[in-house]
Amino acid sequence: MAPLVVLQRDIHDCRACPRLVEWRERVAVEKRAAFRDDHYWGKPISGFGDPAARIVILGLAPAAHGANRTGRMFTGDRSGDWLFRAMHRAGLANQAESVSADDGLALTDAWVTSAVKCAPPLNKPTIDERDACQPFLVRELGALTEAKVIICLGTFGFDAALRHFGIRPKPKFGHGVEVQVPDGPMLLGCYHVSQQNTFTKRLTEPMLDDVFARARTIADGV
Repeated sequence: MAPLVVLQRDIHDCRACPRLVEWRERVAVEKRAAFRDDHYWGKPISGFGDPAARIVILGLAPAAHGANRTGRMFTGDRSGDWLFRAMHRAGLANQAESVSADDGLALTDAWVTSAVKCAPPLNKPTIDERDACQPFLVRELGALTEAKVIICLGTFGFDAALRHFGIRPKPKFGHGVEVQVPDGPMLLGCYHVSQQNTFTKRLTEPMLDDVFARARTIADGV
């Protein structure tokens, strides 16, 4: 069985963090009014995309009423709307929207994942929860053998990648910052596609497009 398939199963079965298990399952029962008729996934979320991807997008964690509802990373919320529109413009996604796990979205040369696999309260996992999930990320990045660049969404994604690759001293996060992993991929910083960043225009669509254009250049070895 392929490593990513086994990893997906192990992630979906995980109940290692009591606080996260309680929260994700409570949200799936209480629901948001706008989604009261939806069946929530309510379990950990595995990464998805092209197993031969050269470009990996690494976020923080699933959103309570986004991926925790739909069962697929960045699917069903406004952060995902921004991300997949940009990926479509970059030629990495076959469509510009992502509303459900069975909506036909397919990624080419790209893989989308998160450092923490369960939706955390207030989008803030504890250090222990972060560390409990790290072995999953280690297995995931180890299986993505063609990865040439990792787009790190926000400080959390950037720090997760730095820890994974043992980068010291720790570089400062910034939008567009680049960190070359010795004998490994390039880490490319990007402001997170959160509503806080997009509503305030800290992150604009041209800024996001520039990140994906740079990622494609790096992947192509230009």
